[in-house]
This record gives sequence, C-alpha cells and structure tokens, in this order.
Amino acid sequence: MFDWSLYKTSPAIRRYPGNPVLSAKDVPFPATLVFNAGVAKFQGQYVCAFRDDYKYTPDGPTDFESTCIGIATSPDGIAWTVRPKPIFLMGGKEFQRAYDPRLTVIDGRCYMCFAVDTKHGLRGGIAATDDLEHFEILHLTLPDDRNLVLFPERIGGEYVRLDRPFPVYSRGGIDRFDLWLSRSPDLRFWGKSDLVLAVEDVAFANDKIGPAAPPVKTKHGWLTTFHAVDIDRTRGKRGWEKVWQKRYCAGIMLLDLEDPTRIVGKSEVPLLVPEAPYEHDDGYALDVIFPGGMILEDSGEVKIYYGAADTVECLATAHVDDLVRLCLEEK
Repeated sequence: MFDWSLYKTSPAIRRYPGNPVLSAKDVPFPATLVFNAGVAKFQGQYVCAFRDDYKYTPDGPTDFESTCIGIATSPDGIAWTVRPKPIFLMGGKEFQRAYDPRLTVIDGRCYMCFAVDTKHGLRGGIAATDDLEHFEILHLTLPDDRNLVLFPERIGGEYVRLDRPFPVYSRGGIDRFDLWLSRSPDLRFWGKSDLVLAVEDVAFANDKIGPAAPPVKTKHGWLTTFHAVDIDRTRGKRGWEKVWQKRYCAGIMLLDLEDPTRIVGKSEVPLLVPEAPYEHDDGYALDVIFPGGMILEDSGEVKIYYGAADTVECLATAHVDDLVRLCLEEK
C-alpha cells in the first residue's frame, strides 16, 4: 500500500492561479465535463482540442455516447475562445465516440491523436488537418490501444509515437498497462514496437502507466510526461461515480534523442499530484491529473495543460531546466 503523504507536487511546478483555464461554462454548445485536452501552437496561435462529455450528471451519464471534441484558440495560451460547434465526431454502426485528443504539429501540419470506442474494442486513431475543421483519418489501431501521442519530428527518417496497449490476458487478468513506442514510414502503417517504461518501474504507480502529453525536444533529450495510476480498494465514493478507487498523477522523464526507447533520466517522484480543490475536492472523478499538452516556449517556460478530476482543463508551468534537472538528478 502506498503512503501517499510522501508524494507532493514538485516544487518546480506552479499551478496557474486562474485555474481552470477551460470549463463547461466557456463552451457555447452543450457541455458538462470539459477536460483531457491536446494543446499545440499552430498557424500563429495556441490551439486546444478538448473532450466534452455533455450529458453527464452527478447521478451518472444519461447517454454514454454523448461525447464530442471541441476546438478553442488563444493568443496567449491562457484566455481561450471556443469555436461555436464541435469539430470531430465519430458514430454510427461501429464507432461509438471519439475523445481524449492530443495535438502535434509536424512539418507545419497539425495531427490529432484520439481514442475511439467501438462495438468491438477500444482503438487509438491519428487524423490530420490543415484548417482545424476537416480531418483525414490516417490510422486506427487494432483493439485494444489508446493514449497515442506523436513526436513532433521524424527520428531516423521515421514517424514515432508513444502508446499504451491493454495486455490483460498476458499480465494476469488485471490492469498492468505499460508505455510503448512504435514507428511508421508514413503515419498510416505502424510497427517496430518496443517497451519504453513498465508500470513496475514507477514507484508511484501500482495499477497502470501510459503516455500523457506529446514530447518536446531539448538538448538533453525528449522531455515527456506520463500518467501513473495507483489503486486502493478501500476507497469508496469520490466524485460522481458510486465507487472510484484510482488516483492519477503525472510523472516526467527524458528519452534519448536518437533512440527514444532509451530512458536518459526519470524523476522517481511525481511531477504533479492531485492537491488543488479542482483536482481533489470536486468533480466527476476526484484525484485525477492527466496532462495532454506541453509547450516549450522560447523563454524556457514549459506550459503543461492537464485535465483535472475529469471535469475541467487546467494549466501548470515550470522552467525547462528545472524539469530536465528532475529527470537527471538521480543519475
């Protein structure tokens, strides 16, 4: 059993005092839970693709498929203007809903990774857009995989992504999910998959881990966040669900620039732990932090956008040198 009193948010992190930066009240179409957004700089502005679960109540969902993805833009990454209607919907006979978008700009084009629930399993997808309105779906994984994030440039001539498959049968029939890397020549066909980080190698997780925000490039390596989940069966009702026994926090690590399957350094303690009221005290699923966007500014400031309590979207900042130091201080 974890002693969570030992884990606190890193002193390198500063939560934006105006959090949350995006919530249901900011959305001009039906919205209840606005969270797990992907954020990138694209065409001279900040762009945020967010998940919206719009028929949820404190008594539970009235319609499981009532999820869409919306787009917001900002001149500064803090004050957001939401476009008047959702931008990406998947439904019909096989597809149930698309959600949890992640944005990466590669060679001037914007790519959105997303999760999609289908009648035959959970899949991850990659779509491309030039105008944030029309999306071409390039790839859908086999079930079951999710949390896809793309590196912002090719490595060794190949596109690279992080993802998290669901190997339940071979991992004892329980959640023991790990962080993997795959490569592609064209963003459509993926393979050459390797394990990057296993859940048993993260001291503050006992359930599962996986990618979070897409990596950013530093001279020391690819700086990337990951989500880490601990589960405690003694926990009961925490939020809107009848029982919620998990806690999500964020970790951080550095991957080698030429071989991103190699971990250059990793913080042995969490980067972000649920502590603020909008993370810990109120919302759909309490004690949940899930980064989906990370932007490295020219000043060295890193903006980390994260979903809180599966209810609102928040912002934290740090200096890149401090984040790199967290990863390397154990070396």
